[in-house]
Amino acid sequence: EEIVTSGTFSVDAAAQLEGKPSMMNPRGGKTSSMPGMVMPGDTKTGDDQSMPGMNMSGDPAKISSDTNKTVSVKEIVSAYLQMKNAFTEDNSTGAASSGKILEAVFKNFDKSNLTEAQKKTYEDVETDAREHAEHIGANGGNIEHQREHFDMLSKDIYDLVKAFGGGQVLYKDFDPMFNNGKGAFWISEIKEIKNPYMGKAMLTSGSVIEEIKQP
Repeated sequence: EEIVTSGTFSVDAAAQLEGKPSMMNPRGGKTSSMPGMVMPGDTKTGDDQSMPGMNMSGDPAKISSDTNKTVSVKEIVSAYLQMKNAFTEDNSTGAASSGKILEAVFKNFDKSNLTEAQKKTYEDVETDAREHAEHIGANGGNIEHQREHFDMLSKDIYDLVKAFGGGQVLYKDFDPMFNNGKGAFWISEIKEIKNPYMGKAMLTSGSVIEEIKQP
């Protein structure tokens, strides 16, 4: 007489799944899945819980990621725009005050919420931007020198806005005459041209070259 082992258990397992009487379940009835596992078609009841990190239902598990963290540089942009508006009015003292505010905002910016990629982008801009803000803040009364640093600062702010968004729709404007005809751009919160490089002398000179929408 031969004793069949694996075949018996295979038949018995199949019987359990179909709800028929079997060696392991003499009364019949569909058995629940193994503790800690939810099989397709099972209804989770009582204390049944899925094993951590497993999803047997076929639905993709949600994986948290920090690659798309939302980081606000709105305060930085606000201080920059305040400075820009002072320059449009030829207000060197006001621009200097805004420079000091901007420098402080950069200094106090919380980088703990940045991903590694975002942190690198931010730090690539921060050092130069803070230096330009510092020069503008320390040179009230010398508006020509301030505007030279504002030109370079605008490039840094543009890079930040493109990377993180500015909290509002912004415009990249261009003046072709500043810096001995080399030209310079600035960032504005309004579509109307108000030139911070020329001030009241040629306030409306320049043009919008890009509308920067929220990502």
